[in-house]
Amino acid sequence: MTAQLHYKLDNPYAHRQREIIRKIALEAQALPLLDSGLWFHDDVRNNFYYASYLFAAAVEDSMLLEEEREQARHKAEAVLLETVLLQNRQPGTRLYGHWPLGLSPLPREAAPHELPAEIMGSLLVWFCKHYNCLLSAALRVALHTATGHIYRSGYFRKEVVHYGHHEAKYTAAKLIFGQLFGDEVLRADGIASLEQTLEHIRAKGMPEYGSLPWFWHWVQAFTCAWELEADSRVRALLGEMLDCLWEVRADFYLRGAWVGAHSRGWPHDVPADRNVLHDYVQFGDFPLTGSMPRTEYAGFLFYEAPAQARETALNRREPVEVKKLTQKVNPDDSQEQPLLHSYAYITDTYAAGGLWERVEEFDNEQLRWAYSLPVSGEGEVNRLYFFHPGEGYRTGDPRHQSPYMEVLYHKGTVLTLFPVPEGTDDTVIGVLPIGEWLEQEQALYGLVRGVYFSVWLSDTYQLTRRADYLEVTASGMPGGVVVEALTGDEAADQGIGSLAEFAAVISALKPAFVVESGGGQTVEYTALSGDLLRLEAGIDKRPVTAINGNIVSLADYKV
Repeated sequence: MTAQLHYKLDNPYAHRQREIIRKIALEAQALPLLDSGLWFHDDVRNNFYYASYLFAAAVEDSMLLEEEREQARHKAEAVLLETVLLQNRQPGTRLYGHWPLGLSPLPREAAPHELPAEIMGSLLVWFCKHYNCLLSAALRVALHTATGHIYRSGYFRKEVVHYGHHEAKYTAAKLIFGQLFGDEVLRADGIASLEQTLEHIRAKGMPEYGSLPWFWHWVQAFTCAWELEADSRVRALLGEMLDCLWEVRADFYLRGAWVGAHSRGWPHDVPADRNVLHDYVQFGDFPLTGSMPRTEYAGFLFYEAPAQARETALNRREPVEVKKLTQKVNPDDSQEQPLLHSYAYITDTYAAGGLWERVEEFDNEQLRWAYSLPVSGEGEVNRLYFFHPGEGYRTGDPRHQSPYMEVLYHKGTVLTLFPVPEGTDDTVIGVLPIGEWLEQEQALYGLVRGVYFSVWLSDTYQLTRRADYLEVTASGMPGGVVVEALTGDEAADQGIGSLAEFAAVISALKPAFVVESGGGQTVEYTALSGDLLRLEAGIDKRPVTAINGNIVSLADYKV
């Protein structure tokens, strides 16, 4: 699609991209500039993204009013120029070719940082290619000069070791800048890195499982390279990579929600799925919210997911169990490469699931398990989960879990035990989406967007209303939590037509929590289906998980 901009085509994807472009452009147009001549000082990239969208809208005939277009174009070009000129343009200095990340208090005095160029450098090449003839002479020269500095910095000349988002962006940049500057050695390195990465993901899965927002950097980097690529063979290889990425996304997709476990999650991803623009363009089966916390280039870049991936994502008429295997990467070959097992149960109205294993992830951002509801047009919290707070946790930011949790997943039910050592804070935190909730001493029964939830705790709890969710705090661990969900159709089949009726039925199934004097603990629960679930855990004990007396096997999990 290098010959024309995708968003100018006449198809549903392009229509949704134009909607994004226009929304962001109007926001940028109305946003006052700071004294620096920029909109944002928190992240230099946001100025580049917003200015790109405002410029794109200004040079179109239908996105802005005719009398506003010229002023909008000048504003966009001014911000782009100011942003580009923040690059370190001094060869031989540290982080030559890079931009600062945070810009406060004075952008022109901010030190360069290694992160912005990773994605922004490649996107800048894309922007130059598609809008070069429409740019002012000063901005055209500045942009082309900046790409030269990026190429000569060589920041992307690194081996693939971790198979993470940084290396994905380096690989794409090798192809993009190698082609732009006729560097066949760099091109060959990029092709080899691409083949190596694709082979690894196909054989061992993505080590960055559910990594948000970084998965979208994978998608954008390789889509950018695919759109710019002139060699049909390399472009086909990039297409294979993008097919693989969208298949990964489709497996854990439910109307804008990314269900199950996450290795990373920023506040705009947890506890609510709000970073959804790429999903919106690709699938379009949920309403676009007014708030778009991470715009990036979702309105510009596009690669159509394979038909099978789209069918998987969009057809949730029948419940499905997803069982995926991935292998974490440890560059030190002397250490074992951990195998991780990810489970999800996905219906048409909710999903449940998570990772069987606890893993220490970057910044301790792992979200071990959660229930997910489809994304709404209001940006509401759409997850339900519990955890014991760990390193990095702050009140009001329900992320950063401790290692003291064991789990059992079975369709719409999750059993959780918290073997918290003596002397450790014994309080667990729960997140409940806003809805209708009935409170009992050690239980909550809820009806949220047509889905019924039962939540049992081993001890009493307190309920606090946060801005966009309900927070449960329960002390007295070791102990646990049991959650079961029921779709509205399943409830109707059992003669349940209200939350009160659901509570009356489900309250009879109260789980049995047992904490032994030696620190071991057990929970048993008979689900609405009649299945008997049992989880045993302890501080120095391997967990035991059983369904109807049979030990849970993970042998059928596949990459």
